[in-house]
Amino acid sequence: MAGRRVNVNVGVLGHIDSGKTALARALSTTASTAAFDKQPQSRERGITLDLGFSCFSVPLPARLRAALPAPPAAPGAEPEPGEPQLQVTLVDCPGHASLIRTIIGGAQIIDLMMLVIDVTKGMQTQSAECLVIGQIACQKLVVVLNKIDLLAEGKRQAAIDKMTKKMQKTLENTKFRGAPIISVAAKPGGPEAPETEAPQGISELIEVVKKVKSMQMFHMPVSSAMQGDRLGICVTQFDPKLLERGLVCAPESLHTVHAALISVEKIPYFRGPLQTKAKFHITVGHETVMGRLMFFSPAPDSFDHEPVLDSFDFSREYLFQEQYLSKDLAPEVTDSGEADKKTGQATGGHCPRQQWALVEFEKPVTCPRLCLVIGSRLDADIHANTCRLAFHGILLHGLEDKDYAESFLPRLKVYKLKHKHGLVERVASAPSPRRS
Repeated sequence: MAGRRVNVNVGVLGHIDSGKTALARALSTTASTAAFDKQPQSRERGITLDLGFSCFSVPLPARLRAALPAPPAAPGAEPEPGEPQLQVTLVDCPGHASLIRTIIGGAQIIDLMMLVIDVTKGMQTQSAECLVIGQIACQKLVVVLNKIDLLAEGKRQAAIDKMTKKMQKTLENTKFRGAPIISVAAKPGGPEAPETEAPQGISELIEVVKKVKSMQMFHMPVSSAMQGDRLGICVTQFDPKLLERGLVCAPESLHTVHAALISVEKIPYFRGPLQTKAKFHITVGHETVMGRLMFFSPAPDSFDHEPVLDSFDFSREYLFQEQYLSKDLAPEVTDSGEADKKTGQATGGHCPRQQWALVEFEKPVTCPRLCLVIGSRLDADIHANTCRLAFHGILLHGLEDKDYAESFLPRLKVYKLKHKHGLVERVASAPSPRRS
């Protein structure tokens, strides 16, 4: 291998036809067999159907070289020659609403997200969903305003400035406030334009992306691989039709579970309630299955306790909830001071800082502990201007026993508040004392 490499995985997400694949192509110098819509179905339909992988490299910035660990070397081996490189692996995600399972899976393997916006259209439905996914799955964002070549030359800069201000306002109430916004033309003239048309703004975009890091080798001879790597393997006498997307892991790091206890946080853009016994599409890693939920919260006197996101305390008692409690769905208080019984909440208008759910999967899923869980309503109308992503959380405890209802659930101390109401039909007065 020529020199050492530091890698960052950059997800390219956005609404369909915003130019994501064209942007990945303009940035890349090396592509894998999955890159740039090489599937016949992708070429036929003119859209990305699966994750695409490509990369480009630049010299590793001086500020990162000091943190680069020394490579392991065999006894007597010469140091590896060459200048350390910063390698950017681009994960090109589909943009079509029906492929959101693939989008969510792609978002979970990235360190930084490029949100690609068609500058002539602005934020669209899937743009918003991708932004929600980014808030859940990654920490850094770069907004790319693409197709600036379609703007009238005399009004181009004014239009870019206007869209930049709109995006800044959109990001203002998210954790990506102040994120860089770069304007580009990834494929000037559109898909049919000759390749002689040079992309615009790409060097400025690369300069912004040199600022983060991770580890991976890409299309280079390596003797080992680690978590996060994209690895090509040549296997002889093997039928590729038998190959399925899966996981490579250390022994005992993954478990197949039939149900799970998860922490739950509602996504505020989801308009509907999260009700107990309701079914949602549950995405864990690259797998999406249907799951039925039961919500519960701490006892009312523990509503203000600090959330614990890495464990679950089975010694405590928990309060059953008919639905996830949020401020916009807080129960009304009656004249007697009691809250709506349907929610099971004892104090009206007061929501717990942490809530949980028991998720019962329709089929077993394989996943690590403390993995990201995203709940969605993917059966909603994909043309409706609404967010289908309902909640996210962390898988705290997986139930591997198929008969968990008998073997495990008795350990879960979830109780319901019960209220009895009676009607007095007649009040009998005490008998008067007899006189002698």
